[in-house]
Amino acid sequence: MSFSVQTPQRPLPGAYLQTPAVSRTQPNPTPQPGFSSRTSNSVGRNVPQPSNQSLAQQSQPQQQPGQHGRPGGEPLDPMERASKTINEALAQEKRYPELDSYIGQGISSDYNVSGMAAWAPFQKIKLYDIPDRIFDQYNRAQVSTLMGLFAELNHAWVAIDNALYIWDYTRPGSDLIGFEEQPNSITAVRMVVPRPGVFVPSISRLLVVATTAEIILVGLAPRNTPTGGMTIILYETRMSVPTRGMDICVIECSAATGRIFFTGKGDGDIYELTYQQEEKWFQGRCGKINHTTKGLSALAPALPFGQKQQSDYITQMVVDDSRKLLYTLSSKSTIRTFHMKPNGGLDLVIIKHLTETLSNIGHMTSQSELISPKMTIVSISSIPAQEASKLHLVATTSTGCRVFMSATSSYGWSVTESSSAPTSMQVQHVKFPPADPVTAQASQQQNNMQVTPYGGNTGINTSSKALLPTRRASRYPPGYFFCFVSRAPQAAVDSLFITAPDTGRIARPQEPSQLSRFAELGIWLEIGGHVQDIGLVSAPFSAVPSPAGFGNELAVQYDKTSSEVAILTNTGVHTLRRRRLVDMFASCIRVVGSEEGLEEQVKKFIRQYGRGETAATAVAVACGQGLDVTSDSRIAEIINPEVVEHARRAFIDFGGKPTYNENLMIDQSLSAIDMVRPSPRHDGLALYIARLVRSIWKAPIAVESVTPSGGLAVNPSVSLANLQGVQRALTKLQEFLNNNKTFIDGLAGPEALGRVATKNEEVALQAEHRALHALVLLISNIVEGISFVLVLFDERITEIVLSLPNETRQQARNITYEGLFCTSSGKDLAKELVKAIVNRNIANGSNVDTVAEALRRRCGSFCSADDVVIFKAQEQLKKASEAGSGSEFGRNLLNESLRLFKQVASSLSMEQLQWAVQQYVSAQFYAGAIELALKVAQEGDRGNRALSWIQEGRPEQDPRATVFEARKRCYDLAHQVITALDQISNQPPDMVSGQYATRRDEAYNVINTSEDEVFQTNLYDWYLAQNQSDRLLQVQSPYVAIYLERKSFDDVRHANLLWEYYANANRYHDAAVVQLALAKSAFALPLDKRIEYLSRAKANASAYAPGVGRQPRQLLLHEVSDLLEVASIQDDLLQRLKADPRGTRERKLEIANELDGPTLSLTELYNRYADQASYFDVCILIYQAADHRNRADIAQTWQNLLDVTHRETVARGEAQPYEAVIERVRSLGTRLNLSESTFPIPVLVPLLERYSFENQRGVGPATWVMDLFLELQVPYESIFPVLEGMLYDDEAPFGGRNRRYIAVDMLHLVRRWFHDTGRGKGKVFGSEANAAAVSETLLLLQQVGLEREMLEECQALRARVELLLR
Repeated sequence: MSFSVQTPQRPLPGAYLQTPAVSRTQPNPTPQPGFSSRTSNSVGRNVPQPSNQSLAQQSQPQQQPGQHGRPGGEPLDPMERASKTINEALAQEKRYPELDSYIGQGISSDYNVSGMAAWAPFQKIKLYDIPDRIFDQYNRAQVSTLMGLFAELNHAWVAIDNALYIWDYTRPGSDLIGFEEQPNSITAVRMVVPRPGVFVPSISRLLVVATTAEIILVGLAPRNTPTGGMTIILYETRMSVPTRGMDICVIECSAATGRIFFTGKGDGDIYELTYQQEEKWFQGRCGKINHTTKGLSALAPALPFGQKQQSDYITQMVVDDSRKLLYTLSSKSTIRTFHMKPNGGLDLVIIKHLTETLSNIGHMTSQSELISPKMTIVSISSIPAQEASKLHLVATTSTGCRVFMSATSSYGWSVTESSSAPTSMQVQHVKFPPADPVTAQASQQQNNMQVTPYGGNTGINTSSKALLPTRRASRYPPGYFFCFVSRAPQAAVDSLFITAPDTGRIARPQEPSQLSRFAELGIWLEIGGHVQDIGLVSAPFSAVPSPAGFGNELAVQYDKTSSEVAILTNTGVHTLRRRRLVDMFASCIRVVGSEEGLEEQVKKFIRQYGRGETAATAVAVACGQGLDVTSDSRIAEIINPEVVEHARRAFIDFGGKPTYNENLMIDQSLSAIDMVRPSPRHDGLALYIARLVRSIWKAPIAVESVTPSGGLAVNPSVSLANLQGVQRALTKLQEFLNNNKTFIDGLAGPEALGRVATKNEEVALQAEHRALHALVLLISNIVEGISFVLVLFDERITEIVLSLPNETRQQARNITYEGLFCTSSGKDLAKELVKAIVNRNIANGSNVDTVAEALRRRCGSFCSADDVVIFKAQEQLKKASEAGSGSEFGRNLLNESLRLFKQVASSLSMEQLQWAVQQYVSAQFYAGAIELALKVAQEGDRGNRALSWIQEGRPEQDPRATVFEARKRCYDLAHQVITALDQISNQPPDMVSGQYATRRDEAYNVINTSEDEVFQTNLYDWYLAQNQSDRLLQVQSPYVAIYLERKSFDDVRHANLLWEYYANANRYHDAAVVQLALAKSAFALPLDKRIEYLSRAKANASAYAPGVGRQPRQLLLHEVSDLLEVASIQDDLLQRLKADPRGTRERKLEIANELDGPTLSLTELYNRYADQASYFDVCILIYQAADHRNRADIAQTWQNLLDVTHRETVARGEAQPYEAVIERVRSLGTRLNLSESTFPIPVLVPLLERYSFENQRGVGPATWVMDLFLELQVPYESIFPVLEGMLYDDEAPFGGRNRRYIAVDMLHLVRRWFHDTGRGKGKVFGSEANAAAVSETLLLLQQVGLEREMLEECQALRARVELLLR
């Protein structure tokens, strides 16, 4: 449920009524038709309906402080700032209020009718007399005469009896074109647009000529004349329909569909004239359909006798193609609405009688004699959907009131659904006539130089008879109203009242808290005759094709011609021109006679239109945009020096100042300069620039089309004449700003800072300079950019576009003028197009200097000095190709081209570089190709950011990666050159030229001596990608080691290459370091590979390396050896676990994955694997590696080992257990190197003796324990004391008689000892002390119960020892 506004609310203190807020009822609280509830309190107030626009429309750009940066907080560069300002201005222009928003439900009578010609909305251009030959024919008339206009063709017509004459009223003495081929009197003539496809394209119009007997179609073909005029040619179509007795008086046409409707006074029905190219069955080429009377009555002939005279007939028909509606007005002021259906039907959907119209108006206003049943509706005009979404129709009454009506469908406003028909029509607004001219003149005499303030009246005048009686009226978009008043019918002279929207005031309400009001400028004109017809000479006005912004005449006043209207009277054709705001301003300041008068007019403009709009208008006049009609009826620029000077002063002196907004200081993210709002002068300048470029700003530069032959055609999207006009206007503005920069704050330079008094003023001036400087740069860019586009279309642009790469060509399709003027990508694309132009001229044999200089002169920013050097280098290269690269002259040209290319390497594009490299390779100038590629890569990254990116491990999402990719594209070209060299090297010798070896050496010399580390890195990457690692090992460059060292951290292949490279270079210590690092690395290497690296590292660390001291070598060797020992233990564990039958397969795989990789710590190996798996031999090895010396732990582990070995051997049954023990102890003794800590003889001998006694007694040799130790080369001196102690200790199990088992081993040990030491020259048993001890022990052995043979052997052996001791 919605409620209409009853009483206009006044702004409350502190209330911001212009702030958009969510409605509590409906988003658009518009009263539904038929439920208006206005009271007398609302009379006199025009309350427009809310729209989606801001309530405080401003005509200048709304650039707010602080909005000067990108979203990320980075400051804008000047072009970005200027582009943003222009876009804001254009966006503000598009927000011009819709017609519905200021012509809302209610009444009004506000007019600004000034006695000053300067404020007139229209002005007369010229009066064209009717030719005397027309009067001659007129005097011969017998039955009837009619007159009318074909205004859009600048032709008028007169129908005299049965003849129709047409002439060009703009050309004195033009020929009469006659149509006299039929005998009946003409009753109506209308020029229409035919349905497409029926006639040849040259016949773009049809004349529908209605006579008393038939309707005739005549083809009309307009033709332009060499003098700039227009003539027409008539063609007979042989299409006609009989209409006898219908008295046709009104003809209307749908320009969109070509449908023709007509009606007459005879029956009041609506007929449609059908026509087609060929006849069909039961249907001729031309026919008529009655859309209002159905059935047989439609077929009955219209006879003039015997019938009742129709009292109500149609006087006017109007077609609204935007909504597919046909409106009719009857002689009784009844308005009917018909829906034109797509299938050719015509349905009556609304009938609006005069009584209903009066009833609707009665809800809006109290009784007025202007709104009464006595009045009639004299004319209707449609309002297209592009202009208004709600308002459909304007009806003008005989009392001069304009009644605005809207039509609605059953479900709401008929806005966009043109296929749906409305069902009801309501009055929305009534505009009453202006005050009587006499009263207005008296008021004007009181204040001759002042325009009546808009809205100054306190009430609405609903009783003015200024437009009584109105005979006819016409309305044209965006609201031009022409009212013809016949005050003295007997005199046959009409007065003309014209109004037009006051666009500036509609865009800028007088009070920001109010909506825009229906502001109009008016003028009375005497035309000295009886009006016969009126027509629009220019195209219908439309700023944009949508209601929002449609009527913004200010936005298009510089890029569209002013609307012109032709009015035909019985005395001639009057042409009127719509005056723009810039024309009014120029006229106002031209008539002032003093400084005070100028100030008064400027301030009046500021009050009415705002300071920004005034500044924009003033600078436009100063640049020659003001137009006026001269005394000889020409439209010319106002170039009066006095007017230009007044406009200059208005722009400079009344442009306002920038303002510093201290309220924004709370935002810490803004700098002080961003808290400044530029001056209205800046806003006006931006607005003027935006209006100049609006027609091209978002338009593409070129559009592609297909020719009839199937080829490509590239044409400008904006006419070159339009571009030149914009360029001329901006050039004048550029000159104006340059000539007056010393007087304009913000452009005056540093000296302007001397005039500031506070810090805030200084900051404000700096911000003003920043904003104005950006606009000045933009003007320069646009002027040069347009020059470039003109140059582009002077060339054969189609060939140029076809020569572009696909990506660049796509960019050329999409680039807009804004992109060309304001973006770096646009400049880059322009340079590519310039290069394409030059390349095409070079290919055609043109001199490059001539072409390049012409480009530099017309658009220097698109063709720099570097570009000229590039063109010269390309020309030298082409000449070298023609001269032959093998000749001395050709080689000189190649070297010269290389010198020029290197000189401008930073400006070379990738396409240019590719082309040059290809040419160099074709000329076998390999060294030059590589040198140029490397030079371009270095110039593109002078800060060497790519190298720092590589050195830091190539982090992702790093902007330096883009720099590296750019360099890599250059290096790829060098790789192509190397590939070309290799391909030639692989050819048979008889196919290779004799100079190839020299050129190959030159190329590789450039490669090997290059100090570009990024290139060397990329080259080595390429070698490896080509599987040419051997080639990398052959390179003698310090960068190889640096490259491989950097890569070795990430790739084992590079690490392998690194130690191979060091080994080939005899740098064994460095190779060992790399191998050790590989063994310790986290790479996915198996354990055996790590052991291999450690073994190689041990060998390399042991070798002599020049420049490496002994201590570093020893430290490295020690570390490698220790790690190798641990890795070997880990490998033992791995192999044991693989062969261990215990555990599940999954667990074994898990453990194998853990062990078959990086070397683990000894603690981890012991606790997690060896000890838990009862691998006691491995535990002993871990003791050894860890230097673990706890005798108890070691003894226990050995005991466990013997027990486990015995059990496993017995369980397997493969061998005798003692043999397995022997093998296990022998293996460990060898690996432990008979370590005193982990292979303790005092522990092992008793353990093995006890094992032999308890588990293997009588199995195997009796002395296998002693043989085992002796085989391991354990010193006799180590074993003997242990056995001796066991013999003396007499401990179990070797106590009592069991001592003989120890005695046997001791006897065997002494025998072997005596045998080994007695063969040499040394002392027996090593020393006399040992011999004495042995002798004493042998004596003891004789007492332990040895068997007889052994006892005798013991005695004999002791005797020999004693003999030796004597």
